[in-house]
Amino acid sequence: MPDVIVIGSGGGGPVVAKELAARGLDVLVLEAGPRFADPATEWTHFEDDANNPVSGFLRSGPADRSRPPWLRDLPQHSYVWQVTGVGGTTLHYFGNSPRAVPGVFAGYDGADRSLYDTGHLFPFGYDELRPYYEWVEATLPVQTAPMGTKERVFLRGAAALGLPHQVSLDTTGPGHRAQQNAILQPGGTAGRTRDPALLRHPRARGCTMCGHCYQGCSLPAGAPRNLKARRSTDNSYVPMMLTADAWSPHGHAVTLVTGAVVTRILTDDAGTVARGVRFRTDDGDEQEVTADVVVLAAGAIESPRLWQLSDLPDPYDRVGRGLTDHHLDAVFGVFDEYTGETRGAGSNARVDLPGYGGIEQVGMPPALQAYSLGFSDSGIHGHGRAGGVVDTAGADGLGRLVGTDLLGALSDADRTLMALVITDDDVEDDNRVTAPGFLPADDHGPVARVTMRHRQRSARTRRNREHCTRTAVELMRAAGAKSVHRCDWPPLILHAHSTMRMGAREEDSILDPSGEARWVRRLFVADNSALSNSLGGPNPTLTTQALATRTAERIFAAYFGGDAWVGREDPVCSIDDRVTEAVIARGL
Repeated sequence: MPDVIVIGSGGGGPVVAKELAARGLDVLVLEAGPRFADPATEWTHFEDDANNPVSGFLRSGPADRSRPPWLRDLPQHSYVWQVTGVGGTTLHYFGNSPRAVPGVFAGYDGADRSLYDTGHLFPFGYDELRPYYEWVEATLPVQTAPMGTKERVFLRGAAALGLPHQVSLDTTGPGHRAQQNAILQPGGTAGRTRDPALLRHPRARGCTMCGHCYQGCSLPAGAPRNLKARRSTDNSYVPMMLTADAWSPHGHAVTLVTGAVVTRILTDDAGTVARGVRFRTDDGDEQEVTADVVVLAAGAIESPRLWQLSDLPDPYDRVGRGLTDHHLDAVFGVFDEYTGETRGAGSNARVDLPGYGGIEQVGMPPALQAYSLGFSDSGIHGHGRAGGVVDTAGADGLGRLVGTDLLGALSDADRTLMALVITDDDVEDDNRVTAPGFLPADDHGPVARVTMRHRQRSARTRRNREHCTRTAVELMRAAGAKSVHRCDWPPLILHAHSTMRMGAREEDSILDPSGEARWVRRLFVADNSALSNSLGGPNPTLTTQALATRTAERIFAAYFGGDAWVGREDPVCSIDDRVTEAVIARGL
């Protein structure tokens, strides 16, 4: 009988597991997908091999790629881009680690307060979360992104628009800056050569600037798992949780079980206190495990799905509602000069537009560039629109690029530049997850239905998308692009969050300010679904991890008689020599 069961090992679950294991608790982590123990042999940089939603190794599905992926019921033209397995969707992410903007927290009194979704604020102040940000930033670690040519071109355009250079981690006004990334800076031969023979650890350290972030990070070759460049949780928090007994004086190593599909959260007879879980292993065997506390960290789709399939109470019909996804769009510029679009870490520069969202420079290999340019709600060149936008936002083209137009735009993939538009969405009840959906169950179980009112979003969300997209087009022009194209993406549900949101009132939130479920004691949520809102536009992972650290403290204090540690101790970095020695010794 463990002290704590954590369901899921994506962006948030390993954070809670690592923190509680370091304090001596016995933690069991259950993961439905696989663990990639040796990415050097299990992964490739081939884009279809990695990203194919049916057969790619980074998909939502079982470890055996000959078996079909796990389904989602999607009534609209959309796709949920998530990864099942240890590391979850952080296996895909670019490591972007900006903090949320202060305007989305309670107590904010800035002059721009009216620009935000004030009806769905975090139930505490920004200053309360700051030390948890600092703890996670030191643990991962988060560093200024490694810069290259594409970043120089992007930031040149931002500066030409008159946007100031932002130097603070706290975003209170428009500006441009280098990303704060969970990517180790290049060292030694890394970033200085493309010769694979010279890019082995320890001669090469940190980011090798390979350009393949979206295919997972297995570099530098030969590095221990905790010294791989990009700090997805499989490279950072997971090695730490599995070796907590080695680097923490009171630590207890976490038990990780993969291929374990949780089918039900178990409660007492009244259904108001969590007492364990039921799960099914790859061989079809079903087991039940009890614990003092259960932490739901399966993600913004799976967490509400599991709640609903477990018949847990939902007196205000809130579970699964309020799905936010940053209402993404993409803008491409084609240049006469070399941009290095396919080289280096995936996203290293950004523009913040508080109250509206932001714009991120994105580097992609050619096939993913082609995918992005062929993904549109406005049809081919804006014709045959499926309810998409009419306004080009000042771009030269709109919609899907195909045929010779696509070949022309990508005639040299290193003379392009991509900007990702990420909005500050409103939390809208009709954007939701329900289970079961209308599709028949697959081998994962009853299928969740994911509904996004993409074409009927709130007026503020639509305004934010148009404002950020127009700014991105202007940025490309200012940077020197000879042509600019707006994609008008349909809902690519990539930054999914807020479906189990934390709030101040039980009428419109599932979690109380400590992260505990309001109607089921001893059940906590610690993934993107717990986020109160869309953060003002910044990427969600860092805030999820800061919130998960805070939630771990609340669990320790409420149910295990412990004290807080953030602000009282120095965090142990995931690349600390003690962690590295334990990882090597245990072959992790």
